[in-house]
Amino acid sequence: MTTTSHRSPVPGTVYLVGAGPGDPGLLTRHGAAALARADVVVYDRLADDSMLALAPGDAELIYVGKQAAVHAAPQGSINELLSDHAARGRCVVRLKGGDPFVFGRGGEEATHLRERGIPFVVVPGVSSAVAAPAYAGIPVTDRRYASSFAVITGHEDPTRPSARLDWHAIAHGADTLVFLMGLTNLSTICERLVDEGRPATTPAAVIERGTTPGQRVVTGTLADLAARVATARLHPPSLIVVGDVVRLGDRLGWHETQLLAGRRIVVPRVRRRPSEIVRLLKAAGAEIVEVPVLRSETLPTPGDLLERLHAADWLVFTSPGALEALLEQLADVGLDARALGRARLAAVGPASAAQLRRCGLRVDYAPQAASDFAGGFPVRPGASALLVGEQGGDPHVRRGLEAVGADCLELAVDRLTIDERVPLPPIEQFDGVALASSNAVRRLLEVYPAGPLEHQTVVSIGPLTSATAMSLGVHVDAQADTASPASVTTCFVERLGRS
Repeated sequence: MTTTSHRSPVPGTVYLVGAGPGDPGLLTRHGAAALARADVVVYDRLADDSMLALAPGDAELIYVGKQAAVHAAPQGSINELLSDHAARGRCVVRLKGGDPFVFGRGGEEATHLRERGIPFVVVPGVSSAVAAPAYAGIPVTDRRYASSFAVITGHEDPTRPSARLDWHAIAHGADTLVFLMGLTNLSTICERLVDEGRPATTPAAVIERGTTPGQRVVTGTLADLAARVATARLHPPSLIVVGDVVRLGDRLGWHETQLLAGRRIVVPRVRRRPSEIVRLLKAAGAEIVEVPVLRSETLPTPGDLLERLHAADWLVFTSPGALEALLEQLADVGLDARALGRARLAAVGPASAAQLRRCGLRVDYAPQAASDFAGGFPVRPGASALLVGEQGGDPHVRRGLEAVGADCLELAVDRLTIDERVPLPPIEQFDGVALASSNAVRRLLEVYPAGPLEHQTVVSIGPLTSATAMSLGVHVDAQADTASPASVTTCFVERLGRS
């Protein structure tokens, strides 16, 4: 797996980045920033592959994932990958679940890099040892029950001739014990703790897929936990928590009480930024996957850009990314927002309007409902409107403006392309599908062309989207009362929410 090529006089930096325990929202800002400038991403089996989309579109993605008894690449080969790419002057991100220094072999990788003179930066991640119990309502310390905690491997290095764990010290050394990677040895762990003097009545829990919508928690005592877990058929990745703090889980558990906890909803992606629907569904506890993963490319600056901007009475920004791309085109010719000219500014949808305002621009027209954008547009007959947006965007806005007498032209400033490097999850994994526009319906059928959805709850944002869906053979189970993200979220809560 080692790559052979020329070496750079100045080696690149390797970032050893902790991706967190599963919830993509727990990736740190430092980790996201490292991904954004990566030339190469060497990644493990991640709970959420969407993090890979944070890397630049031309970054090389290399999978070296490991799971029980299956290694995509041996550790020595991974070490060589990191140093070889960095020696070529490339920025390398080693993306690892959890924290790179908590049973993540990050220390071995850092040692390898230091011995070869390769600069590296360690970006700590949120460890499942504290995050998974927290999502289960189990604080690893609590002044009423526990003043200390220990994190222990549940699976020692099999190459060592003898065990390093001191079970007597473990049983008595900390109030709360957290065992990682120990599910297959659960019975042995419980027995050893009892043999060394931990009471058999000590509360204990196993947390499967902590921090994700698939999280499951089984509680018991050291005496019966193994049997309870076997009955529940829990699977890795799971961790074990032992101590009186486990009692708090019944009272403090919050993750599984959210309205859409445990539900996975797919949102066809038609823009580069997450939509308001995504934000609201996540706030309700659902796991959201936007497919396909898109990356935006700013188009080359047209030679007549200034003439087109200055000739327009209205500049209509049809997507949240339109202004950013236009400003990049202006910067390409040494200009900035002052070159927008005398035109009044309009925005299609609240997200587009918010982006304009964030850049200090006054928005003259921005109705809340994008579906009725043209209805109240303050246009005099023959006024010119330049639609600034994505290449091949939805023609609905142009048709509406032309119907009320506007003279419309289009300025495509960017295009969206599918990032085929990121794996596409099977549609069968989802409980629901959110359709926020007619374009979203078409995008859904591009990535999942097999035919009508049979087992998912499909929610449409409005009648136009519903009509498009049904004309293309996609059934619609519910239509939002109003064309708003909040109304779409309400539909999902009514259909899929906890009672």
